[in-house]
Amino acid sequence: MSQDEHIKNYNAPAAGWGALKSVTKSWLGSENAFKNLRVMLKTNQNGGFDCPGCAWGESPDDGMVKFCENGAKAVNWESTGRAVDPTFFSRYSVSALAGQSDYWLEYQGRLTHPMRYDAATDHYVETSWEEAFTLVAQHLNGLDSPDQAEFYTSGRASNEAAFLYQLFVRAFGTNNFPDCSNMCHEASGVGMGETLGVGKGTVVFHDLEEADAIFVIGQNPGTNHPRMLEPLREAVKRGAQVVCFNPLKERGLERFQHPQHPFEMLSNGSEPTNTAYFRPALGGDMAVMRGIAKFLLKWEREAQANGEPAVFDHAFIAEHTSGVDAYLAQVDATSWAHIVEQSGLSLAELELAARMYRRAERVVMCWAMGVTQHRHSVPTVQEIINLQLLRGNVGKPGAGLSPVRGHSNVQGDRTMGIDEQPPARLLDALEQRFRFQVPRAHGHNAVLAIQAMEEKRAKVFIALGGNFAQATPDTPRTHDALRNCELTVHIATKLNRSHLVTGRDALILPCLGRTEIDVQAEGPQGVTVEDTFSMVHISYGQLKPSSPLQRSEPSIIAGIAKATLGDRPIDWEWAVADYSRIRDLIADTIPGFEDFNARLQHPGGFHLGNPAAERQWNTASGKAQFTPSLLPEQLINEAVLARGDKPDLVLQTLRSHDQYNTTLYGLDDRYRGVFGLREVIFANEQDIRRLGFKPNEKVDLVSLWEDDRERRVSGFTLVAYDIPCGQAAAYYPETNPLVPLESYGDRTFTPTSKFIAIKLEKARDNNRIASANL
Repeated sequence: MSQDEHIKNYNAPAAGWGALKSVTKSWLGSENAFKNLRVMLKTNQNGGFDCPGCAWGESPDDGMVKFCENGAKAVNWESTGRAVDPTFFSRYSVSALAGQSDYWLEYQGRLTHPMRYDAATDHYVETSWEEAFTLVAQHLNGLDSPDQAEFYTSGRASNEAAFLYQLFVRAFGTNNFPDCSNMCHEASGVGMGETLGVGKGTVVFHDLEEADAIFVIGQNPGTNHPRMLEPLREAVKRGAQVVCFNPLKERGLERFQHPQHPFEMLSNGSEPTNTAYFRPALGGDMAVMRGIAKFLLKWEREAQANGEPAVFDHAFIAEHTSGVDAYLAQVDATSWAHIVEQSGLSLAELELAARMYRRAERVVMCWAMGVTQHRHSVPTVQEIINLQLLRGNVGKPGAGLSPVRGHSNVQGDRTMGIDEQPPARLLDALEQRFRFQVPRAHGHNAVLAIQAMEEKRAKVFIALGGNFAQATPDTPRTHDALRNCELTVHIATKLNRSHLVTGRDALILPCLGRTEIDVQAEGPQGVTVEDTFSMVHISYGQLKPSSPLQRSEPSIIAGIAKATLGDRPIDWEWAVADYSRIRDLIADTIPGFEDFNARLQHPGGFHLGNPAAERQWNTASGKAQFTPSLLPEQLINEAVLARGDKPDLVLQTLRSHDQYNTTLYGLDDRYRGVFGLREVIFANEQDIRRLGFKPNEKVDLVSLWEDDRERRVSGFTLVAYDIPCGQAAAYYPETNPLVPLESYGDRTFTPTSKFIAIKLEKARDNNRIASANL
């Protein structure tokens, strides 16, 4: 390793001086420092804009600074002074760019001109907007079926853009909406929808302030949702329990130094963010929840026998739920041996967690990808819900369920209709309002879209943001599938690897970011997003666009729609001239958005409401449904075991601290002590030596699956880390090539990125570049 590449223990708390130093470096490196300082102070403020990073909601309390380290990086990354213009593309061929790292590609700056791929020269060349729209329309209208096109959406798109996009695509004739939700919280939507009648969280920010206990399951807020650390720390200070379940020791879940508290900064003090930290096995969270429920059932029976107060909330169960007897029978039938083995926790640890849950009258349960990226994620989510229903912890202040969403509007996009399996009520509303026959057949999610492109059943791929080629599993297969297309289109702010994995025709269409002023025919416009608490906010950009040729996402969608469909089913130019017109169309068709424009005038936006939070259950029975599910017999793929393969380790993919989704702000992972490196694998030192290796040695990672494909990434450095034996962790997208396309959650198609059976082999060479960097 070079001097810039090193491993070093990080003993400081989360945030604090380390965050200020990192933000300052990002700010100065933007080459737009003084303008960006003013813009950062408008982040998450009334009259400003919502952070383009995560979807964590805002405290209603006023504050001068309402952004975190990652939010500041997101603003500076988007508002860079560097430009990727036609001169840049004339200098670099696509093949040459493909040899650069993902970090280098995005670091080059903002896309400024619409560009078309010229296969003869292997360069992108400048084109006009009109030519670009015409090319898209020619390809779309030349398809044998609308279902031969795939329309991807990232979680950055605004409500206005998402609504126009789904309206255009459905008017075109398909429900093919692969989107970033498919890769993250699909299990939350399915599990909650079936049991509660709504696929969103039931809590608002104030519930965290009133909770007696907050359970944080399979989530690392210090890296992924840093603003969540403050309410966790405040909960601990006021005496609430904060109970964490995470295999890795994550600094943000241990200690937090508030950058806005001068005394704390000057004294270099910090405050804890948990009262208990449990480290389950990967995939063991369902068994953990089952173990807590089994203890509650034991204590409930003892209370009944001894005439003591009940453990369960019987009044709530009787009035609001169905199926409790079948569920408790399943709990009874689950052996302690099975629970302990699969959970990775001891019986004493499970009992302690259960006692902490029992003592709390009001409990909020939060979870993220550590729960949802497994094969059995839906029953895991439903086991969390079962536990909350036993004690009436849904629909009362200070209690509830909170799937913590990732990108800033991933939840809003689904609300707007970006859904390959749309509910009938949405399709009925669109049909009634816009007077066209909407497609009713289910469309393609991300995995099915890749398979369709791989088999040449899909011929056009259009991406509204994101980095599809890198965010998805089985990277070489995904790249080959995209190359099968006749046209690939990317609406984007910055260059990324997806733009270099082209169809026979390819376009890059530069769009405005949320930080930039969006002027349309009727004047400056604002766009809205929905956060993880179902609060809807309006954003107004603050910076002049870096290029006069950049267009807003709604404007680009309208241009494609008009070129493809004409003025059907709406006058697209009329709609984008004033975004309040789009919001009126949303109000006409999407429940909860009545008087949309008027309600946005309230500072801080408005809450969409949640029937389950009001104890109104939109389920078949009209009640919240207990769900009895068997614990999986084992978590390793049966076909892998049948082949006689035994993994060396089970791998989870995760972000570094200097990363948001596939966007890399830098090459340091401060909290885990990794600097200048990304091709690393974290493993317990006992495992490293058991397998015949030494710390810092380079290895290849090979995943085990039922087919005969080799899935390998090469030249990864072994990092001895505090992680349970048998487990490992590594960064994505570098390890996405190890995730088989067919390895996904039951009923969700979400890639099982948190549970990958792998073998370690001595590195074939000393090259640190993963073999998937094609």
